[in-house]
Amino acid sequence: MNKFGQTLNELRLEMNISRRELARRLNVSERLIAYWESGQRECNFDTLIAIADIFSTSVDYLLGRTDY
Repeated sequence: MNKFGQTLNELRLEMNISRRELARRLNVSERLIAYWESGQRECNFDTLIAIADIFSTSVDYLLGRTDY
């Protein structure tokens, strides 16, 4: 698992958001969320920003560039 995938998984579990719910909010498939979390695929910039907004965090945090 890459840093983004690990962080996404941790945030999702901490906020009690299922893959299904996150996929619905982002208009993507649940499988794509699983791919991101496992590091098999990467999301695009617009989706990365949307994920940061959903979790009220920064893109830098999602990418492992900052600790908060």
